Amino acid sequence: MTTRSDIEFAGEDGVTLRGWLFVPDAPGPRPAITMAHGYAGVKEHGLEPFAEAFADAGFVVLVHDHRTFGASDGTPRQDVDPWRQIADWRRAITFLEARPEVDPERIGLWGTSYAGGHAIVLGATDRRLKAVVAQVPTISGVEQGRRRVPPDGVAALERAFAEDDRAVGRGEPPRSQTIVSADPAVPASYRAPDAVGFYLQDIPEGIWENQVTVRSTRAARMYEPGAWVSRVSPTPLLLVVALNDTITVTDLALAAYERALQPKGLELIPGGHFDPYVAEFARSSAAARSWFEQHLF
Repeated sequence: MTTRSDIEFAGEDGVTLRGWLFVPDAPGPRPAITMAHGYAGVKEHGLEPFAEAFADAGFVVLVHDHRTFGASDGTPRQDVDPWRQIADWRRAITFLEARPEVDPERIGLWGTSYAGGHAIVLGATDRRLKAVVAQVPTISGVEQGRRRVPPDGVAALERAFAEDDRAVGRGEPPRSQTIVSADPAVPASYRAPDAVGFYLQDIPEGIWENQVTVRSTRAARMYEPGAWVSRVSPTPLLLVVALNDTITVTDLALAAYERALQPKGLELIPGGHFDPYVAEFARSSAAARSWFEQHLF
């Protein structure tokens, strides 16, 4: 049996981060896993089944919302800053180290999508981690941007960035846009039907908002976590890659795997970016669980 409790801890610069702690009914201290969601997602977007699968295998599991999202504090709301998220995640590791249920020498990290990129950066720069899983990870913001924004749309995007900067300079709040929309007339981060379905899944009212700051897109286009992949070693790294991923792009992830050094593993998942959460959950969660069992037990 696993117990889930609400927790909070101080992130970088004192902002309060909140999440869930899953503790298995087993003698401690236990190995632990720290988890977080990807771009503009909250823990209710399909992370609990992964956490429960890991806890059922005997791991203490911490799942937190990134600052400005979900239950966590931080302003402006709905703002994605990868480097602040990474700094906060280090505080999550520190929080786990201090828990009496946790063996501080056996902590792993699981990140997905945008946070899969964070997993690579943290695996390369925080040796407290003893195993890392990056599911459908962001590898290159530059290359993803080239694939997803047509050339004739770049000028308008750059104008939006500049207008946002000028507005903030006048003392206005950062401008926002929709995260997902199937309407081509609505500026949005994602339009693909699987993305719309995933973000708009049925979650409790008031937890998530279909808005993100415009500057989050600029930050995403500047973010290059793949540059760190060869430095994760000697920490064991598993990449879980969807074979038809058009969001974080399959070939970029496979090229990153080739650059990674041993010990490393690769799990190939049928389908697109969101299939590891739903249609292929059993396969993706089992691969991650096995990796953590191999390297944390």
